[in-house]
Amino acid sequence: MIDNNLRVERAVKRISQAQLAEVIGVSRQTIFAIENNKFIPSTELALKLSAYFGKTVNELFWLKE
Repeated sequence: MIDNNLRVERAVKRISQAQLAEVIGVSRQTIFAIENNKFIPSTELALKLSAYFGKTVNELFWLKE
């Protein structure tokens, strides 16, 4: 299982799921699903998100024990 800080990083930037989705090029439902651990993003999507937030992929996503 993978966990993430996407919701926290969105709050820091004060952007909505819809705004993030538009910038990244996915649906708002995709952002919702990632934040709620219902969807594991592709490598490309994880890299786009990490670039947007200025974080490493490992800072945004990690393996849950």
